[in-house]
Amino acid sequence: MLTLQNITVRLGGRTIIDRASAAIPPGGKVGLIGRNGAGKSTIMKVMTGEIEPDDGEFGMPTGARIGYLQQEAPHGTGTPLETVLAADTERAELLLAAEDDSDPEKLGEVHERLLAIDAWTAEARAARILVGLGFDEEMQGRPLDSYSGGWKMRVALAGLLFTRPDLLLLDEPSNHLDLEATLWLEDFLRAYPHTVVVISHERDLLNRVVSHILHLEGGKPTLYTGGYDAFEKQRRERLAQQAATAVKQQAQRDKLQAFVDRWRTKAHSAKQAQSRLKALARMKPVAAAIEDPTLSFDFPSPAELKPPLITMDGAATGYGDKIILDGLGLRIDPDDRIALLGQNGNGKTTLARLLASQLPAMKGEISASSKLNVGYFTQYQVEELEVDATPLEHMTRQMEGAKPGAVRAQLGRFGFSGDRALQKVETLSGGERARLALALITRDAPHMLILDEPTNHLDVDTREALVQALGQYDGAVIIVSHDRHMVEAAADRLILVNNGTAQPYDGSLDDYTDFVLGRNQPRGEDAKQATATPSARKQDRKAAARQRNLEKAIRLEIREAEKDVERLTRKRKAIDTALLDPAITVDGTATADLMKQRGQIETALEAAEAVWMQKADELDAVSA
Repeated sequence: MLTLQNITVRLGGRTIIDRASAAIPPGGKVGLIGRNGAGKSTIMKVMTGEIEPDDGEFGMPTGARIGYLQQEAPHGTGTPLETVLAADTERAELLLAAEDDSDPEKLGEVHERLLAIDAWTAEARAARILVGLGFDEEMQGRPLDSYSGGWKMRVALAGLLFTRPDLLLLDEPSNHLDLEATLWLEDFLRAYPHTVVVISHERDLLNRVVSHILHLEGGKPTLYTGGYDAFEKQRRERLAQQAATAVKQQAQRDKLQAFVDRWRTKAHSAKQAQSRLKALARMKPVAAAIEDPTLSFDFPSPAELKPPLITMDGAATGYGDKIILDGLGLRIDPDDRIALLGQNGNGKTTLARLLASQLPAMKGEISASSKLNVGYFTQYQVEELEVDATPLEHMTRQMEGAKPGAVRAQLGRFGFSGDRALQKVETLSGGERARLALALITRDAPHMLILDEPTNHLDVDTREALVQALGQYDGAVIIVSHDRHMVEAAADRLILVNNGTAQPYDGSLDDYTDFVLGRNQPRGEDAKQATATPSARKQDRKAAARQRNLEKAIRLEIREAEKDVERLTRKRKAIDTALLDPAITVDGTATADLMKQRGQIETALEAAEAVWMQKADELDAVSA
């Protein structure tokens, strides 16, 4: 059993974790989640001993081994296989002792321990882990320093998984992985025999792997049973109950306050008024559940263009004289929602850059609409933001000549309203920087969005807001992402980039998952039947486009109804304020007029709320 007992952590004078307590069951697989900055990594560092809490303690079984993925990537001339094998220091020491020790009794103990830790199959186990994370046999024999930082981090992850610690701590382990390696990791963690605590913002990983969710909010953790979907349902019910309680309590407070205001100056009722005043002071406020206004993505709608946006016929592209992709014959239409599949290094980013006109066609033909405007998002744009500049300064430079109101409006679409637009980039979280980069690339209302790993650094709530915004966007969308939920929710057409080319993938994402994991592979005639015909795929795309248009129209009606409700509510409040004005209440005619207006507003408000509820039900029905 792992226990957090009244843990408090203060960093830089700010309380990050506030008297947190939780108990993690033995062998449990726990997803540690929360908004960016909630303290997830801080809790994990308390578990590793890297951070000493200001108060409270972390408890775990004596002698248990902790494994934690360090952020520093391994390097050197050693190979990935050698590096992974070296991660098991006990095995390395025992093998050395087996060679050097001449004492028969000690030698027997050494060999007994080597058998116990399955040392003789270590090389095969290490190779299997590396293969799962994308290293084929040839790649396992290259020097580490020939790899990029992302691939080196895969080696570090492989080494940690190979050591099989009693408590496996993983902080965003899929950030450096592609979809294929992420799927393998999910299967590995599901079968892992010891306790796992994983920080992740990937809904599918949390649903497939974990048995509990530890949610951090306001410096305090709450443990839920089940995966992410179960957590979301339980939390939604709890927040609804909390909101209802807050409304009920506020009504009670208003009633007590009204009594106090009316009778506290009356001698015969002063005692009762004082009693109610004390009851009011003792009443602990219940916080109402509120929506976070910073969860904002609102892509501007582009001007309409006739299809196709882009066509390719036998096209090839690459870098310098080296062709990376060849034989490309693709067509992109304005209503396309496409996900690019394939392992890292196979050319997904190369294809994205060709579509964004950042790479030329080295042969064949590629044509694009003369008015086509493309918004291309990469992590490099996030990293290249000027840390000393504000979002307002960035957008003002990009929208040169635009009126200040237009600049502010574009920032507001992505949650940078008011003072948030004046914060320096160095103070923004990774997720906020990604939102700013998305705001910058969509300033001209592009006809096509190309998003290369847009969810890195975004928490679960923000990822869901991005998915919803893409559903309402009118242009074409091309996605490269290891987040399966993002791919499933935002794409209705799959293209597999593999073996030096890119071809439509006729199966579903579930079919592709089975293909990657080597499960349920159709053969022969079954394989032919498992794929849809081109006409069927076209019909599916049209149906998906109709669905998006219908949902968008209903959402627009919901927004209008919400505006009506807000406008009428403001009017009602203004009348209520006026009715409390002594200068007006002495005038019976004015009071009667106000009461009549209030009645009319109440009727209109009820009608607007009814429309809102009806449209919300319609949206639920068409989205089901």
